[in-house]
Amino acid sequence: MSSENNKKIDFIDDVRELNVRYADISGSSFIENMCRNLYFENVDLSGTKINDANLSNLEIDGAQIGGASIRNIGMPREGHPLYDPKNMKQKPVKFENCDFNNSTITNCNLSNVEIDECDITGMKINGISIEDLLKHYHTSKDI
Repeated sequence: MSSENNKKIDFIDDVRELNVRYADISGSSFIENMCRNLYFENVDLSGTKINDANLSNLEIDGAQIGGASIRNIGMPREGHPLYDPKNMKQKPVKFENCDFNNSTITNCNLSNVEIDECDITGMKINGISIEDLLKHYHTSKDI
């Protein structure tokens, strides 16, 4: 890439639709922007950080997330302008055909979560083997 093409472009208080193709925008920052309905295909977003964002109706398909850290997901926290303690229900989140082996889920609200058609080999909740728990359930159910 020539130094002529290696320029910094600032859009401040501006409205634009960008079509970016075959570009290296590594190190770019997007702060306090409206970024609805963005479309990314065949992009490398490794190392990307998203903080204090509304990702409602986000769809991710065919992505690699090994090593990802997803924290503090859900309704806005107390003190956030959109915090409303009277309306603390979010739309359900769906995971399909995902590989979460060796992952950890800690301090999460899993009320009313359903797990269907999944490989639970070695899965534990609070140190209790789910396989053993289900075996015991099915054995005692047959009595």
